Amino acid sequence: MPRQCRVALYCLLLGVACGRHSRTFRVLPATPAYLLQSPDSRKIPFTEVTRDYNGFERGQGWIDLRPLMELRIENAYYEKGVSRRGLAGYLGTEVAHFAIQPDGLKLLSLEPMKDRPPGDAPVDSLIPIAELNFRYYRLYFEIFLGGTHDSHGSVLLGANSPQELGQISAQLTHPETVCNAQSIHCAVFPEACSVSVEMKVVVNDKNQTVVWGSLLHEITDHPHRLTVKRRYAGRLTPIKLDARDPNVLRMPLLPGDEINWN
Repeated sequence: MPRQCRVALYCLLLGVACGRHSRTFRVLPATPAYLLQSPDSRKIPFTEVTRDYNGFERGQGWIDLRPLMELRIENAYYEKGVSRRGLAGYLGTEVAHFAIQPDGLKLLSLEPMKDRPPGDAPVDSLIPIAELNFRYYRLYFEIFLGGTHDSHGSVLLGANSPQELGQISAQLTHPETVCNAQSIHCAVFPEACSVSVEMKVVVNDKNQTVVWGSLLHEITDHPHRLTVKRRYAGRLTPIKLDARDPNVLRMPLLPGDEINWN
C-alpha cells in the first residue's frame, strides 16, 4: 500500500485530522468580542488574548514577563531631606530600558541625569546584578512594605523555573521575608520610581516599542492594506483578517508581531 494511503487510513481509523491544522491565524467575527483562531484551531476572544499569552489579566496587579518584552524604569530624584512626592525639591529623572531575554535581563539604554544627588542609586542599579540572570520574571506593580522609607513600590521577582517563581510569589504575603537585603530573587523599586512594561513589534519593517496592552488600531487607523504576522511554534505566521472591518483593529498586539500597512 502506498505511503499516502497508509497515512490516510491511519487518520481515518484513529479519527485524527492529519494535515488539517491551518498554517495561519484567522480573525473571526463574533459577539461580544471577535475571535482569534490559532493554527491549532483554538478560538480565543480578543479580550483574552493577553491572558492566553502569559496569564495577564487587567486589575490583577502583576504580570509575567516574556522575551521581546521590556521594562522601562524611570526614577525621580529629589533634594536631600524633602518628601519624594510632587514638585517640591524635584531635580529630575533617569530612565533605563531592560530587555527580557531567555537567559535574563539586558540593559538596552540609559538616560542618565546630570548632577544626580550623591549617594542616590543610579536607575540602572535598581535591579541588583545578582537578579539579572534568571529565566523567569514577574513584576508586581505595587507592594506594601512595612517598616521601609518607601512603603509602596513595584517589585520584580526572578527565578529559574515557573515553580520556583510561584513559590517566591506566594511569600509576598509577607514581603519582608523574600524582599530583604540578602535576597537575590527580589528587586524593590523606590516609591518615586515608575516601572512600566513595553514590547517590541515591527511596523513597516522598522522596530518599534509599544506599551504592553496596545491594540492594533494604535499602530494603524483605517489602513488600505494590512498584513499581520505573529509568532507561533517558532516562526512568524500570517493572520488572515479583513482590513476593511474596523473591529479587526481591536486585536491586542503581542511581542514580536510584524505589521505592514499603508
